[in-house]
Amino acid sequence: MTDLIRSAGLSCYPEVARSVGLDPKQMMRKARLPLAILDKPDTPIAVASLRRLLELSAEASGAEDFGLRLAERGGLTNFGAVGLIVREQATVGEAIEAFSRFIHIHHDGMKLDVITDKQTVTVTLHLRGRQPTAPRQSIDMALGSIHRIIQSLFGGDWRPQEVHLHYPPPHDRKRYREFFRCRVTFNAEEDAILLSAHDMERRIPSAHPLIANYLRKRIEAIESRPASWEEKVDEVVRILLASGDCTVERVAEHLACTRRTIHRHLAEAGTSFSAILEAQRADLVIQLIEDPDRPLADIAAQLGFSAQSAMARWFRGRFGCTITDWRRGVRPLPQPRGVTPANLGFRLVRKERL
Repeated sequence: MTDLIRSAGLSCYPEVARSVGLDPKQMMRKARLPLAILDKPDTPIAVASLRRLLELSAEASGAEDFGLRLAERGGLTNFGAVGLIVREQATVGEAIEAFSRFIHIHHDGMKLDVITDKQTVTVTLHLRGRQPTAPRQSIDMALGSIHRIIQSLFGGDWRPQEVHLHYPPPHDRKRYREFFRCRVTFNAEEDAILLSAHDMERRIPSAHPLIANYLRKRIEAIESRPASWEEKVDEVVRILLASGDCTVERVAEHLACTRRTIHRHLAEAGTSFSAILEAQRADLVIQLIEDPDRPLADIAAQLGFSAQSAMARWFRGRFGCTITDWRRGVRPLPQPRGVTPANLGFRLVRKERL
């Protein structure tokens, strides 16, 4: 199953790439990542594509610390709703617990274990799909981001006790010591940050309990991430359709696979790409046509129709009335199961206006 991450994780990529002499657009093409995601931070992309981009960038630039450079320029804003709820917790300990609980909403291939004893708290990073030859840049970016988040909660005057990395030491160990500001152990059993248990009690001055409670309820409502191929394709289609650039090829780019793979998995699930696209089109078109000032030609183009007339035929077949009727408040009467507007005729009712 393809793990997904919000494209906000790459918001600083162009700046970092250029700082080490790389052309960010060229590197993203090599990693087979859509360039449009840089302007759309909530777009889901395949974790595998992100990892490939980081490793290619480190290799092409010779910057062993490429992942750390990305983490250095990032912060809570890169984590969207997860970052917001972390920021509003009362203590550092509560913030770390919230981050570990909700991180899968931002990155569904990432997991954090928080283990506390009398004196030390160990925050262990797990990246799903890690192989013996681990993607060290992805680990650096993830663990470096966790470090930066905790540091921001303290206001900058904090350092961990130790940092453990499972891979062999780089050529320049000094860079890692300067970034984490503590002893860094390589060839460790796990990738982790160790901090003092006393640090967990540190109050966060900017915290707002009411906002934290509100955000927690909102984020719990969306806590369940898509797990099946059908759900993940549906999520990507919904986002791309809203941006006016949705094809099976484009969806395949975001999921780091081929269109054939998408068709095969959806067929196994008893559905198809066209069925998912049709359902999302139907949801979106109702929202778009509510604006009478929006040209129908523009709506047709956004939804991927070849012409306004093609959308008009599709709409009438789907909803049993014209777009003009719908805008006037005319709706088809509910039909018995198996009966469509096409084979029953136009039994319309005018929607009451409040």
